[in-house]
Amino acid sequence: MSYFLAFAGFAALIILHEFGHFVAAKAVGMRVERFALFFPPLLFKWRPKGSETEYGIGAIPLGGYVKITGMNPDEDMPAEVAHRAYYRQKVWKRIVVISAGPAVNIVLAFLILWVLFASRPMQLSQPVVDRITKDSPAQGVLEPGDRLVSVDGVPGFAPGISAEEGERRVERLREAVAGHGCAGEERQGCAATEPVTVVVLRDGARRTIEVTPRYDAAAERLLIGFGFGTRGVDVGVGEAAQLSVTGMWNVTTLTVEAIVKLVYDKEARDEVSGVVGSYEATRQTLEFDTVRAISILALISLSLGIINLFPFLPLDGGHIFWALAEKVRGRAISFRVMERASIVGFVLVLMLFYVGLSNDIGRLTSGEGFGVR
Repeated sequence: MSYFLAFAGFAALIILHEFGHFVAAKAVGMRVERFALFFPPLLFKWRPKGSETEYGIGAIPLGGYVKITGMNPDEDMPAEVAHRAYYRQKVWKRIVVISAGPAVNIVLAFLILWVLFASRPMQLSQPVVDRITKDSPAQGVLEPGDRLVSVDGVPGFAPGISAEEGERRVERLREAVAGHGCAGEERQGCAATEPVTVVVLRDGARRTIEVTPRYDAAAERLLIGFGFGTRGVDVGVGEAAQLSVTGMWNVTTLTVEAIVKLVYDKEARDEVSGVVGSYEATRQTLEFDTVRAISILALISLSLGIINLFPFLPLDGGHIFWALAEKVRGRAISFRVMERASIVGFVLVLMLFYVGLSNDIGRLTSGEGFGVR
């Protein structure tokens, strides 16, 4: 079932993206010849009675498309429909049509996150031990339920503190532990040169404990080896909207930075995941946490919208860029010029696809997985 649900989720993102182009094209009077889910060859196609648009389902489940008359200015077309061709339209109409696809993905991401934030208590970390990591420095020293009064003198738990203050204190406690260092170069498992002094409240009594953190390469800092507890806080629709926008902005910034780093940073390239990885991560998450899987789909939808806005053909942003360039220039730009410039976009898309697919195959064949648990 998880395979089908993950597939359905990705199909929905594609359909809604293309549906955005479709609706916008119809709204501004362009002629839409075909609306298809997935790429050709078409397995099924039909044309409703009296409709100028053919609908279809392709055999290659890697995307979808809307075919609008005149996307190539040199295209031969009947004289009676020429006035509705894409390149015969005003610049603003073309921009509206091309922007509609990414806009749908971005709005969809916002709506999903907004509903999730508004309908469920937001979990804030608290200075309380929730679980102990096996074979960690905390094992046998700390216990679930311990209230962390302080770490190296940095205050943690106190009666009556708000959930928001508790989360702020958790971040300061993390910084206190991470402030310790190993002797020499930090490497996986190396121990700090000095122990951390932890004061806990256990069974109503204070206890002072010294524990030596170890370096975790994945976290890139020293850890004691436990998870903080959480406390649920209800938020209103206004704050939920604000949290959604803030989270989306953070993801947007990270996405743009990651794309830029692909050019010069091998570690960034190693972290890229493609369609296979995104699908598999979503499917695995569905097996144990539906809400988290839905939030992952929201972030994938957001990333799809952002990447499509990069100003390179064949991405949507490339069409927007050249439409704006035509507006600034005051006359049409040669299609051959755009074709030559589109090489940059094709290289970018192919690089992303190749790197992502290679990493996904490597993770699957090595048994590394996608870290969803």
